Amino acid sequence: MMTGNAPHRPLDLVVLQTFVGVVEAGGFTAAAARLHLAQSTVSAHMARLEETLGCRLLRRGQRLAIPTPAGERLLAHARQMLRQNALAWQDVLDQRLDGVVRLGIPDDYVIYLPETLAAFESRFPGVDLEVRCGLSVDLVTDVRSGALDLAVVTRQPKSPGGEVLRREPLVWAGSPRHDTHHRSPLPLALSREGVCIFRDSALSALDAAGLPRRVAYTSASLSGLCSAVHAGLAVTVLTPSMLTSGMRVLGPDDGLPELPAIEVALHRSPGRPNEAARQLALQLQERLETP
Repeated sequence: MMTGNAPHRPLDLVVLQTFVGVVEAGGFTAAAARLHLAQSTVSAHMARLEETLGCRLLRRGQRLAIPTPAGERLLAHARQMLRQNALAWQDVLDQRLDGVVRLGIPDDYVIYLPETLAAFESRFPGVDLEVRCGLSVDLVTDVRSGALDLAVVTRQPKSPGGEVLRREPLVWAGSPRHDTHHRSPLPLALSREGVCIFRDSALSALDAAGLPRRVAYTSASLSGLCSAVHAGLAVTVLTPSMLTSGMRVLGPDDGLPELPAIEVALHRSPGRPNEAARQLALQLQERLETP
């Protein structure tokens, strides 16, 4: 039960930052690493915040850190307060960064880039970040023409260049509730021809292994491919970071060949970048580069 004087007590921005970090990272351990704090400190901050407000902010018994209804309401205020705090510091120190940054990413990468983009917006609240999703080959064309400032894409034979940020293995993904991978010819869910190295790698590996296959489902979006897999209509090729719940990794033990790794590259628009684009590029490098 909320205490009578709780609404009049100032909220500590440090513990609010910890709360936001726990929710965005999905748990105490991940938040501790992200915030460079001991896990015991994160736990102490959360206990202190819940005691101050007199209510629970996270659901108990969940594997991930899921806010309660009260936690959801606080989360919106906390983000706004942290944003205003960053703006205050930058204005007083005359270090405020303004402008617009246009970033291109494939739909596939929306899964693991939100934390990086949220961290950038938190650090530079005066910058307007515009994100455009599309196919890697199209995004590279747009960044070369100046329509985008930056693009994080899957490196492909038709879109070479850029700065390699990380390498990730490709894996076969199927539904644990269906025997789709035992069918012959193997039904596949892939992007359209000529624009996706995932597709080319899957077909080449199957052909080299002499396994019959057919493209049963074609979609330019990750959600479309995942829907086909969940329904047992086909198997697809993803990186481990793109796997969703309701999928399982398939491999040689399931009769499927090994797959190569892919490279994630950062492309920059020609010419001198504005400071906002330069700072976003630095943050993408820091967060995505392969250790």
